[in-house]
Amino acid sequence: MNIALIAHDNKKELMEAFCIAYKHVLSKHNLYATGRTGAIISESTDLDVFTLDFGKLGEQQIIARIAYNEMDLVIYFADPDEIVKNDTLMELWSCCDRNNIPIATNLATAEVLINGLQRGDFAWRELVDKR
Repeated sequence: MNIALIAHDNKKELMEAFCIAYKHVLSKHNLYATGRTGAIISESTDLDVFTLDFGKLGEQQIIARIAYNEMDLVIYFADPDEIVKNDTLMELWSCCDRNNIPIATNLATAEVLINGLQRGDFAWRELVDKR
């Protein structure tokens, strides 16, 4: 499965801790992340992360992959104070909804999704996978 990992600046430490805690699950999947987030994850976990551009450009690259149904799960640790200023996040949510791609924007939801992934709850994605 292809998993997108994005974190606002003050959530990068949370993303790092999340990826360390769930390294055993994430290591079995293809990981994509925006620039700095990907570098942090890769450095702290030794996971292979396909790192895209930094910031909004990287987010747009992930949105494009979502639009083409090339992502299976998105974990976006968002800062609530940044959401109002971030049109890209609204576009990402909309794209995920259009393509039935699960998205988590906080730790609680991310843990539910990652545990479901570990159990095999996302096997249905293979039925809609157009790759």
